[in-house]
Amino acid sequence: MLDLSKDGFLTISEIKENAPSIFTSTPSPETSEKYTHIPTSIVIEDMEKLGWGVVDAKEVKARKGVGFQKHLLVFRNNDVVINGEDGDTVFPQILLTNSHDGKNSFTFTAGLFRMVCENGLVVSTQEFENVKMRHMGYTFEELQERIKEMVERLPLTVESLNKMKQKQIEEKEAIKFAKKALTTRFTEDQIKVFKIDFKELIKPVRDEDKGSDLWSVFNVVQEKIITGDFTYLSGGKTRKARQIKNFNQDLKVNKELFEMALELVD
Repeated sequence: MLDLSKDGFLTISEIKENAPSIFTSTPSPETSEKYTHIPTSIVIEDMEKLGWGVVDAKEVKARKGVGFQKHLLVFRNNDVVINGEDGDTVFPQILLTNSHDGKNSFTFTAGLFRMVCENGLVVSTQEFENVKMRHMGYTFEELQERIKEMVERLPLTVESLNKMKQKQIEEKEAIKFAKKALTTRFTEDQIKVFKIDFKELIKPVRDEDKGSDLWSVFNVVQEKIITGDFTYLSGGKTRKARQIKNFNQDLKVNKELFEMALELVD
């Protein structure tokens, strides 16, 4: 699970402790001679020049290619913020994934961080597609342009949030959304067999999320799906869902949930 609750930025030492592969200075021996190695640490320095600091860092657990595996950085700029009229403050974030084994380019994804619940979301819409940069020919100027493009798209994100806040849904619609949301973690056959209290799945954890608008319902369901804050009956036994800890799965589930929620807006 992405840890987006820190008030300040991580130090270089903290980033190294979380994901040492970010600072690998040489490429994997398995890369070709044509591969251009750009350490992710250089991007950290360049993002800092643009006002974006690191609030989380993770790497995939690897048995092979240790030190070159896929890793993730979450950047936040405290000067870029969406202040909701209802007090729901949201910080846009930029998520960067990369590896040093030649299998991944720099991929930037837009994210959101809700102060009210210290909850991180990953934005995925047709208007907000991933931004990729090849290692070959990487320059600070190109990075600056890509980040500028992402920030300029923020009004599209604000528009999506406002539409979700304005959309009122009945309990049966909320339950239908929760059922569909579970397909991000389980197969449809599993969901048919499992016995789940869907009313509990859409029940708010905190007062700030009480409401029948789509934004509130989405955040309640998203948080429970990601943290595993729900139980289900399977094989006659009550089981607690596991928290999602793999950042690849976290990104995938987050994107799919956001897309599902936006489908209800139209």
